[in-house]
Amino acid sequence: MDITATLKEITALSVSDRIRLVQAIWDTIADEQVYSNLITSQQQELDRRIADYEANPDDVLTWEEIKASIKGL
Repeated sequence: MDITATLKEITALSVSDRIRLVQAIWDTIADEQVYSNLITSQQQELDRRIADYEANPDDVLTWEEIKASIKGL
């Protein structure tokens, strides 16, 4: 796979589509249980965050909103 070409295609997507793509990629990583050595409290926190996201999928911020919040704008 040509990563450079793939990244070029990805950057042509809208921010919303790129966020969905990243979430889908994370889901595939989670499915493979790459982090099987998490302690119980870490797994519980991840489960809580996943449940929160699934219950409120539109309750997200764009990177621009996050940066503005950090900068106090």
